[in-house]
Amino acid sequence: MLHNLFNTLQEFKMASGKTGKLYSLPALEKALGAKVSRLPVSIRVVLESVLRNCDGKKITEDHVRHLANWKPNATRTDEIPFVLSRILLQDLTGIPSLADLAAMRSVAQRLGKDPKVVEPLVPVDLVVDHSIQIDHYGVKDALDLNMKLEFKRNQERYTFMKWAMQAFDTSSISRAVCTRRTASTTPTPWSAPTATHPWSTPSAWSRGAWAASKPRPACSASRPTSSLPTWSACI
Repeated sequence: MLHNLFNTLQEFKMASGKTGKLYSLPALEKALGAKVSRLPVSIRVVLESVLRNCDGKKITEDHVRHLANWKPNATRTDEIPFVLSRILLQDLTGIPSLADLAAMRSVAQRLGKDPKVVEPLVPVDLVVDHSIQIDHYGVKDALDLNMKLEFKRNQERYTFMKWAMQAFDTSSISRAVCTRRTASTTPTPWSAPTATHPWSTPSAWSRGAWAASKPRPACSASRPTSSLPTWSACI
C-alpha cells in the first residue's frame, strides 16, 4: 500500500483518461516549509526517490526532512539512502556482470540449490555497443564475408548474450543503432539467429547456468520496494 507522508501522494489524469499517482515535491515543500523548488535538479531527483520509497525502516521520515533541507555549504555528515529503479549497463562492463551472475548460478546448481534464485533485484538493461571489423572491401560479397568473420570471432560472446536474454527475468539486452552520420544508443531488439549465422550451444563453463534457462516473460518482473537494495551516500 502506498504511503502518504506529508500528504504528498497525489493523483493525476493521463491522456488516455486513466489516473495515476505520484509523490509531489511542491506538496512536500508546502508541508515542510523547505525551499525544495530551489534545490539543484539532481538533488530533487534523489529527494523524489527517497520520498517515494520511504518505508519507515530503510528510509525514514528524517531522511526525507534532511534532504529536503539540503544546503550547498553544509558539512556532510549524514548519509542519504536511495533506491535505484533501473540499472543501465554498457557493453564493456555489462557482459562481465552477466558472466558473474551465470557463474553464481553454476555454483548454486553444484551445491544442489535452485539456480533461478540468482537474479538481479532491479531491472537491468544492457546496451551492446559493438564495432565491426572490415576485412573485405571492394567486392560484391564483402558484407557477407565480413559478417561470417564477425560471427566466427564472437561466437561465444553472442551465444552467451542470447542465453542471458531469456535466462534472467529482470535483464534485457539491446544493441546500439549506428549510422554513417550519427550514432544512437536507442535500444532495439537483439537480432535473432538465422540459418546463415546460427547461435551455437553454450560453452562448458556456462552449462550450469544454461540448465536454469527459462522462457523470458513479456515484461520484467516487478518487486516490492522492501526487496530492493538500498545504497547510501553523503550528499
